Amino acid sequence: MIILNALDPSIFSFMTNEHRFSALQLELPPAPKPVAVYRPLLVVQGLAYVSGHGPVCVDGSLIRGRVGSDLTLEEGHAAARQVGLAILATLREHFGSLDRIGRVVKLLGMVNSAPDFYDHPKVINGCSELFAEVFGEEHGIGTRSAVGMGPLPGNISVEIEAVFELV
Repeated sequence: MIILNALDPSIFSFMTNEHRFSALQLELPPAPKPVAVYRPLLVVQGLAYVSGHGPVCVDGSLIRGRVGSDLTLEEGHAAARQVGLAILATLREHFGSLDRIGRVVKLLGMVNSAPDFYDHPKVINGCSELFAEVFGEEHGIGTRSAVGMGPLPGNISVEIEAVFELV
């Protein structure tokens, strides 16, 4: 009997994206619906462009507040991971399977941060680490920017947009 360990890349490297996701025993929130005039996901020339997503929880609620004043670094990191799950929910809803994703190309992470908070990359690691777990390190780590912002829409703590290569 083989016991799968999320930290053992030698086992996970042979699995599909859906198998890795299932082995991680993660729960997706509902895929967010547009609240303005935009598409949540658009495919152009083999790339899936995913609009900015916020930290949607399984019950549909949002994680709100400024990292560095209302939320700790650890809470911001968890919020970014939750954004990653919301992005995965949109991908799965659109494509029917995470196996259509070939690799992460680019993330843009925006942190609703206090003026004296400077660890934006550590916050966005919450999403980057999730994608490395789900898609494997070779295909789950892409290019990235992590920036601090004034208030984000609805005072959400983190917003992330992404680009994925399709297979």
